[in-house]
Amino acid sequence: MRILCSTFGSSGDVFPILGLAIALRDRGHDVTFATNPYYSHMAKEHGLPFEPLGTEEQFRHSMRHPDLWHPRRSFGHLFRTLELARQQQYDLFARFHREGPFAGVANCICFGAITASEKFGFPLITSHIQPVVLWSDIQPPQLPGLFGSRWLKKIMVRIGEKLFVNPIALPTLNHWRTELRLPPIQRLTSWWHSKSGVLCMFPEWFAARQSDWPKPLELTDFPLWNFQSQKEMSREVTQFLDQGDPPIVFTPGSANLQARKFFATAVETCKRLGRRGILLTEFEEHLPASLPASIRRFSYVPLDLLLPRCCAIVHHGGIGTSSQGMLAGIPQLIMPMAYDQFDNAQRLRDLGIGTAVPVRSFRAARVTQALHSLLSNPATSPNCKKVANNMARGNGLSQSAEAIEGLVAGGRRHSK
Repeated sequence: MRILCSTFGSSGDVFPILGLAIALRDRGHDVTFATNPYYSHMAKEHGLPFEPLGTEEQFRHSMRHPDLWHPRRSFGHLFRTLELARQQQYDLFARFHREGPFAGVANCICFGAITASEKFGFPLITSHIQPVVLWSDIQPPQLPGLFGSRWLKKIMVRIGEKLFVNPIALPTLNHWRTELRLPPIQRLTSWWHSKSGVLCMFPEWFAARQSDWPKPLELTDFPLWNFQSQKEMSREVTQFLDQGDPPIVFTPGSANLQARKFFATAVETCKRLGRRGILLTEFEEHLPASLPASIRRFSYVPLDLLLPRCCAIVHHGGIGTSSQGMLAGIPQLIMPMAYDQFDNAQRLRDLGIGTAVPVRSFRAARVTQALHSLLSNPATSPNCKKVANNMARGNGLSQSAEAIEGLVAGGRRHSK
């Protein structure tokens, strides 16, 4: 089967779909991967045909913009960024359709791919790596500013959708759809689930299936894939790990160029706790002028190799980092800023393996207190071990590849 896998986003969005593309290729399918060329070297290193969407400069410009991490303005910034490659993605999927039968796999913000599937009728499976994009009335997602009982959250989500999400996206999308002779979208958060099938790459114990989720839908497991996991960690990293107690890892997200305060707080927190630290970022200019010998900065280390040798991780709350922390069985402190991060943080709290500190309160005194409470709580370690055992039983990429085959085959049977 010819398959075109596409995604937009940062490493936490790209890694899972790239790992899925490799898994599908290894099952004998003819797979092409499409995203921003910022990630082209990763696809090429694994021998996958690559199609660029947008430009690397557009990606870097988006990362530099402070609205990328703003709880209210982030969606508008993201949508404007996606607009730059929407037509290009639509044209790519249209070309694949003209060249013969194929199936598409895309995440929910691949508006060009979803629209092309409607226009031309090829099967497209929407892949969700985070539960927050399933806007259930039964179990509303945890979004910025939500509070109160379930019914109140439901009302607030509906108001936010009507007054915030739809006004940003629908005028532009519906004008474009009119030109394509397609009907207007009424609700973005239901339209972005493909009618061909929805793949949720997270387990039931993390986010229980709700009766008002779209159908057909398959739940699998976390797509635990990291670039260069098949290689050993560098000697520089292993030497630092060998020199003392397990450190705390601090990472604000691979696309975060607004992280100076985060890292300043990280350094001060390590000093107050008397703990060693690892700062993960490509952008060395975000760090304090000098670091003590007990704290080291590395541009990138595969988390599945690094985290089992660490005592905790402090991060932004992306689902990719969260799942790697669960796999390693270590406590997590979240500084949620936007997107799925508030919902993921709440789920980690519910599992008893993490806590959260808001951006406005993310200062050394508060972070030190939160980490101390998390690490000294006698329930934290058993909870982390229980979750790690659940994670070890999963095989998300192979499960997800098999689920895509089933969803595509089932859709073709129903269409005959």
